[in-house]
Amino acid sequence: MRLAFSRSLHSPSPEESFGTSGGGAAHTDASHQSDPLRRARLRWRARRGLLENDLIFERFFSRYEDNLSDNDVGALTRLFELSDNDLMDLLLARKEPEGDLSDPDIVRVLGLLRAV
Repeated sequence: MRLAFSRSLHSPSPEESFGTSGGGAAHTDASHQSDPLRRARLRWRARRGLLENDLIFERFFSRYEDNLSDNDVGALTRLFELSDNDLMDLLLARKEPEGDLSDPDIVRVLGLLRAV
């Protein structure tokens, strides 16, 4: 038996993604704040395999979701690409961002995540 999946169940294409690796927005038609679907997708991507990470992101979104800029969303998207353990090390300040992750937007968002 073959199952058909609706478009809403797939991972977003590059055109649908929240940000680019350059930290800027990948879209020009709507910002994160004006599109509830983009906000829901961001929260979904924040769900992690480690409960500790989930708790940090839940507190973060409760406090900052309404004020996130498109650059913040791009930084979060880049952080979500990390493994759960690497992300936890950054969130708990066991490690500092290096290389591509030392981008000012990522450092700023990481500071907010660490403060919650």
